[in-house]
Amino acid sequence: VRLVESGGDSVQPGRSLRLSCVASGFTFKFSPMSWVRQAPGKGFEWVSSLTWDGTTNYADSMKGRATISRNNAENTLYLQLNSLKTDDTAMYYCANSLLVRCSGTDCYTEHGEKYANNWGQGTQVTVSS
Repeated sequence: VRLVESGGDSVQPGRSLRLSCVASGFTFKFSPMSWVRQAPGKGFEWVSSLTWDGTTNYADSMKGRATISRNNAENTLYLQLNSLKTDDTAMYYCANSLLVRCSGTDCYTEHGEKYANNWGQGTQVTVSS
């Protein structure tokens, strides 16, 4: 499994970014996918998930500001972030699992299974004025 995130940048509050995650090593079109993030000095925070057939889920802090999507032809997962806030500053990672929560450096599915930590290098989002 290989996950390569990109699209992060340093932006001012209120701006937008689109993050990308190119996946390989597994059958992407049938895989649920998720985004998590890690702010400086903090544990992982679950952001959003997307099932293989298009059902989405978002953390309360991201509802109305984030859109998760996928392009199966290009094995790519996206996260559109709008109205960025300083609190969104973090390293963002994608995962090839349907995650629903994180605790410390571990993230979990709805069935309580711990994600196998197939993380990429992440992409840094910095929001500051």
